[in-house]
Amino acid sequence: MLFASPLTDGILIKRYKRFLADIQLADGNIVTAHCPNTGTMLTCSSPGSAVCLSTSANPGRKYPYTLEMVKVGPTWVGVNTARTNGLVTEAIMNGQIAELSNVDRIASEVKTSSHTRLDLHLRQGKCSTYVEIKNCSLAIDGCAMFPDAVTTRGAKHLQELTRLAKEGLGAAIFFLVQRMDAYCFAPATHIDPDYGKALQLANAAGVRIIVYRANVSPEGIHVDSPLPFSNEKYPEDLQIKGPGK
Repeated sequence: MLFASPLTDGILIKRYKRFLADIQLADGNIVTAHCPNTGTMLTCSSPGSAVCLSTSANPGRKYPYTLEMVKVGPTWVGVNTARTNGLVTEAIMNGQIAELSNVDRIASEVKTSSHTRLDLHLRQGKCSTYVEIKNCSLAIDGCAMFPDAVTTRGAKHLQELTRLAKEGLGAAIFFLVQRMDAYCFAPATHIDPDYGKALQLANAAGVRIIVYRANVSPEGIHVDSPLPFSNEKYPEDLQIKGPGK
């Protein structure tokens, strides 16, 4: 995915009320941007960080700027979770996701029960797979983790995928890690033990866990490569601190 228009550079002053962020632009002006991220943005919301903003062409928007990415060290981190489903769908359609190949048709926001919708339903010949997508922006010592806050909604999605898998249907949870300084993935059990347990039960029931990393830059965001997964609590066994290790 390439950005349709050049992004605007700025410096993060603070993020507050979850969906707002004050940004100082290069000309010194301070603007309030929409922050489309329901998590805590742990490790990627420090005041003074370089950021990039997109600008809406809609004159009726109260906040025309949208926070797209935050720089952590040398790494850009994608924090606009509204883009995640589109990025994964694009990668599937382009044949970049080996685990979800030969797809004939993709449906979005599919209702699977009276109280649950999942992000995608893929048709693959006579087979099909239900997919829930999560954006991952948290990484510590090279290990990407989800969630960065307690998420009962996320656990509910895992329970629904588990139910589908037990009924013999294809089910997968897809974690898109939007930062290139992560080299493995594990559930953030130290943040949300219930989610970690739900992921473990889902995996045992046959739900596929798919993790890919995205290359994030001010020019665009592209799904890059798969990451190894461990279902352990902050896995010391992975011992991965950088590429090739």
